[in-house]
Amino acid sequence: MSQGVILHIEDSHVVMDNGILQVKLSNPDGIVTEIKYNGIDNLLDGLDEEVNRGYWDLVWSEAGSTGTTGTFDVIKGTSFKVIVESEEQIEISFTRLWDPSLQGKQVSLNIDKRFIMLRNSSGFYTYAIYEHLKEWPPFNLPQTRIVFKLRKDKFHYMAVADNRQRYMPLPDDRLPERGEPLATPEAVLLVNPVEPEFKGEVDDKYQYSCENKDLRVHGWICKDPTVGFWQITPSNEFRSGGLSKQNLTSHVGPYNLAMFLSAHYAGEDLVLKLKPDEPWKKVFGPIFMYLNSVSDENDPLHLWEDAKNQMMIEVESWPYNFPASEDFPPADQRGRVSGRLQIRDRYLSDRSISASYAYVGLAPPGDVGSWQRECKGYQFWATADADGYFSINNIRCGSYNLYAWVPGVIGDYQHDVFITITAGCDIDLGGLVFEPPRDGPTLWEIGIPDRSAAEFYIPDPDPKYINKLYVNHPDRFRQYGLWERYADLYPDNDLVYTVGVSDYRKDWFFAQVTRKLSDDTYQGTTWQIKFKLDLVDPSGSYTLRLALATAHISELQVRVNDPKTSSPLFSTGVIGHDNTIARHGIHGLYRLYNVEVPFTQLVDGNNTIFLTQTMASGDASALQGIMYDYIRFEGPSSSNSKKQTGFV
Repeated sequence: MSQGVILHIEDSHVVMDNGILQVKLSNPDGIVTEIKYNGIDNLLDGLDEEVNRGYWDLVWSEAGSTGTTGTFDVIKGTSFKVIVESEEQIEISFTRLWDPSLQGKQVSLNIDKRFIMLRNSSGFYTYAIYEHLKEWPPFNLPQTRIVFKLRKDKFHYMAVADNRQRYMPLPDDRLPERGEPLATPEAVLLVNPVEPEFKGEVDDKYQYSCENKDLRVHGWICKDPTVGFWQITPSNEFRSGGLSKQNLTSHVGPYNLAMFLSAHYAGEDLVLKLKPDEPWKKVFGPIFMYLNSVSDENDPLHLWEDAKNQMMIEVESWPYNFPASEDFPPADQRGRVSGRLQIRDRYLSDRSISASYAYVGLAPPGDVGSWQRECKGYQFWATADADGYFSINNIRCGSYNLYAWVPGVIGDYQHDVFITITAGCDIDLGGLVFEPPRDGPTLWEIGIPDRSAAEFYIPDPDPKYINKLYVNHPDRFRQYGLWERYADLYPDNDLVYTVGVSDYRKDWFFAQVTRKLSDDTYQGTTWQIKFKLDLVDPSGSYTLRLALATAHISELQVRVNDPKTSSPLFSTGVIGHDNTIARHGIHGLYRLYNVEVPFTQLVDGNNTIFLTQTMASGDASALQGIMYDYIRFEGPSSSNSKKQTGFV
């Protein structure tokens, strides 16, 4: 018979032991200091200080402050309590209560960190409850996460996805005597690494970022003995920013992260900001830290396949029935919403079209598309089937809006009725109709409306700045320094795209970045779209739809046929702090601009739209710019013009 779960309590530490692994935590701090498994005395970095091995942390700042930085705080408990202790399960709690005498020095939160170990389970769970009472001082919270730092002498192979895994450099390789810092602090060129195979490569933790929807399991493999250390996140409900929000995963250290709230690829829009007299409570997790091993004769990469299988088991077990906190509702205290989403666009079809594979979700009430900036509550998402039918399960009780977006369709959907979830409810919304933005027939289009710039031209990196993983890889945009390639490809003049002749896959650079000049300063760029109108229709205005995949300290100005006019037809104003270009992403926050183009600005025959990104200032000039998702030019609603496409 297998061993039950045993809890050992000492003055300075506690140990959870189920016979498969032992997890040691400092008492009452609640820092994971030691994980024993499969003959390894500690999977964590025992050479580092205990506080740096396995911990929850946050970044906070005073209410009213701006930006995405603040005070870094490793969360240390001040009291320890046993919540559940039996042969089947242990759940322990490390709490830190808000101390008003520390106002200005500590974030005004009660934090309860929980750790769970089950019988016969090859791992442990952790979650935390953050609570802020309305009478307490408000604050900003840019980030909170869990960090595990593993042994660098053991864990050398990292896996984030089936096609994103590799042997990794050592942390020593990033030190000044072995690495050359590049344009951002995170990016280092390995010039004299301990292992010569990494020489000439760039290491940057952002090259391993991942969208929430795909970020369910990631971790590290040790070859001697063959052991895997994996973080499994079975639900996205407690992550901020929706399914398309990108977060860090694992990186050189070896580090393994669970990001619950971050401003990466979004900027200050994703900083949680509490107002005066605003109460807030949220449960982050549980997540599962899974350990596995194989016999010597088996391929160590079987550990990755096994971790993926375990991830599916955890996903299917959600919501877990074993967490003891009343703040984590089990399945029977949750609800369900289902329905069918269809698209109505009379210029595509006389009938409604199924919203195939739409992303449909419940998030706190807000404006159209507000879910991507939402960071206080919970979100629940599902993918519709080919016919637009969806089912969103295990929704916490509360009031929500229903939101959706459809790959291949411009814009955002929002259901116009609040949805109230109660325990056990099963709400069928029936048929819902999304009418995406449309004023007239498509005269031409560039790109695919999928909230990403991945379909556009992504250049090869400078050979000096290669990450070997991304050579001939679908995610080639993750290479370092691609922004510098624009001036190489367009040394004298900016990009010109001719509708009906150019191919966006080859002729539309993936990012409208700044241009570096000979004196090492930068300037904005103006791209041109050339197109023909046989005959201008005077019956109404034309419409230019500009869907942006990301923006960073940019201003996009639109002019038609006269690039010299002092006042643009349209300006976005200064937008974005997504920092996607520097962080090797292909999208950040989605933005849609609908520009009315008076027919008087157009001419029969050849026309040109000028798109100017004006901003180029400060130390980060090279990293300013925008990425387009999709551009569409529509005729007046009365027009019968035939559609032209922006690709060959």
